Amino acid sequence: MRFIHAADLHIDSPLRGLDRYDGAPVERLRSATRRAFERLIDLAIEKQVDFVLLAGDIYDSDWHDFHTGLYFREQMVQLGRAGIPVFMVQGNHDAQGVISKQLNLPENVTVFSSRTAESVNIEDLSVAIHGRSFPNRAVDEDLVPHYPEAVPGYFNIGLLHTSLSGHAGHDTYAPTDIATLSTKGYDYWALGHIHTRDYVAEIPRIVFPGNLQGRHARETGAKGCELVTVTAGKIESEFVALDVVRWHQLTVPLDDIEQLESVGSAFRQALEPLLIGASDQLHAIRVHLTGSTCLHAIEAKQPGTLDAAIRAAAQDVDDAEIWIEKVRLSLSSPLDRGMMAKRDDAVGELIRLVDSLSSDEAVLAEMMQAELGTLLGSLPAEVASGDEIQMHEPDDLLNLLHDAEATVLARLSDTGDQT
Repeated sequence: MRFIHAADLHIDSPLRGLDRYDGAPVERLRSATRRAFERLIDLAIEKQVDFVLLAGDIYDSDWHDFHTGLYFREQMVQLGRAGIPVFMVQGNHDAQGVISKQLNLPENVTVFSSRTAESVNIEDLSVAIHGRSFPNRAVDEDLVPHYPEAVPGYFNIGLLHTSLSGHAGHDTYAPTDIATLSTKGYDYWALGHIHTRDYVAEIPRIVFPGNLQGRHARETGAKGCELVTVTAGKIESEFVALDVVRWHQLTVPLDDIEQLESVGSAFRQALEPLLIGASDQLHAIRVHLTGSTCLHAIEAKQPGTLDAAIRAAAQDVDDAEIWIEKVRLSLSSPLDRGMMAKRDDAVGELIRLVDSLSSDEAVLAEMMQAELGTLLGSLPAEVASGDEIQMHEPDDLLNLLHDAEATVLARLSDTGDQT
């Protein structure tokens, strides 16, 4: 027996804010969830799997029109023509109380009830699949105790959308734990909701496959599904990458680099491991430049210099397609910041403020909500002018302050004033 376990497709996820990135491959990014899903359909047909499990969040939210639903239905029809049934539950994003528009799905698709947990037996495979959909977005109860008992002599699968006992960055929905899952006597728990692949336990086998396609710079690395083979009760699973756009956060240390021409080489060296075996994707990269370097002063005098150097280096990569989503700077000057932070003037105050905000995300977020006009007005003209300022995330404010600090330090370096 062979089946696919996938979750968190988030088909047609809106990917807001892309228009603020000059030169972004907007259409390719917005269509990525569909293209990744089509890869899953192709994989199911190619491998002639016995069935497909979808563990919730098929959609990102309510549809604006029927195009999203019709697209999903079309893919299900393809599986039906190949004789492949699909079993799915709805999660917090596509719960009964969230998706207002409805379409009848083809006969090969089973959507588990949102009112009670239920079972479907596949007699010729001796498989029992148990599941329950979310009735609404905010499900705060443990659904597992109400799941049916395991069917004796069958391979039992639990299909569940859950935060389990909690994961950073994910809201708590249908919380449960490994002990509770184990009491049901199932062989495999096909989970959804957590967007990072997580092999939770071996007995019973408990797996989050992660989402099918990363949607932004916080959903990094390969994304895809589990291809599971069961032979005489023995479970073997293989992660299959299906993403068409792969997101990365890449740190490039610039310590002791003195020539601008060397930045591209440092970038390509850091990038190389990410591209191994992944040349057919578009790689969307958020670059973090770190370290103590005299290039800090060059950037301060001409903001955007290092950003341009990284983007130019990306254009020279021959064996992969690269899009630089953003370049963040966490550079320091060879000047003694510790001594300068002790100054009683505006220079010392600025450095202390940067250090304080760098270590306190709550204060940074609070400042984002506050009136920033006074702060922006006090920045050096070369930092505060032009199109470089983007105040969309707390990190943008921190980057702005780092830029201001760099400009001040560069001026002091020019004058020799470090006292």
